Amino acid sequence: MKLFSKTLIAMLIAGFAAQGAMAADTVAKVNGKAIPQAFADALMAEQTAKGAPDSKELRDAVREELVRREILFQAAKKAGVDKKPEVQTQVELARQAVILRAYLQDFVKKNEVTDADVRKAYDDMKARLGDTEYNVSHILVDDEAKARALIAKIKGGAKFEDIAKAESTDPGSKEKGGELGWSSPGMYVPAFSEAMTKLKKGEMTSEPVKSNFGYHIIRVNDTRKLDAPEFEKIEPQIKQRLQTQRLENHIMELRKAAKVE
Repeated sequence: MKLFSKTLIAMLIAGFAAQGAMAADTVAKVNGKAIPQAFADALMAEQTAKGAPDSKELRDAVREELVRREILFQAAKKAGVDKKPEVQTQVELARQAVILRAYLQDFVKKNEVTDADVRKAYDDMKARLGDTEYNVSHILVDDEAKARALIAKIKGGAKFEDIAKAESTDPGSKEKGGELGWSSPGMYVPAFSEAMTKLKKGEMTSEPVKSNFGYHIIRVNDTRKLDAPEFEKIEPQIKQRLQTQRLENHIMELRKAAKVE
């Protein structure tokens, strides 16, 4: 029965400091070296978590696997493998990874995302997205005077799409005549979305709209009702996102406080 696992590897990396424990706390001895019962307990917990029944057969298999690994471990030490610099480096990296994983798991437990947190994030998302989706086109240029001149051209009869293809600096929409497709207001920068939501279907901004990207000429091609996804369907994703954000923020705080040379 194959029982290799990250948990078992981590236990081996930690070393056999507990080998001097009392016989009652050991699962077996190999050449006088004790294998702690804690090793077997950890591996049993991992296997039962995967659905394996807690049985005498499984416990015997776990014991045999630990004995086999201890025999190999002793042989490796006798051969001096553990003294090789590259092996010591890999062992230390693996040891560090195990400790880091435990630290992050502990952080998540102590900073649990509550049901109220998830609900608030959902409500905030709904408010940000709004109840209307817009199909818009825009022309982006660097100069306000040029934007005004292009607005005048379009009002004078020039086709919006032709001007966008010839003059827009937005590579993502330029070749499509400026079309950005369907999206909610919350997906755009505030200045853009504010101007867009004031327009009706078929209308274009009469003044250039300034953003950190430059000057926009915006036209609303169409609108449609936006139905937010049901809370129950996206609750797990929201919770995962909030947990990830908290972890990232914590790591950033530690990074700022660290002295890196």
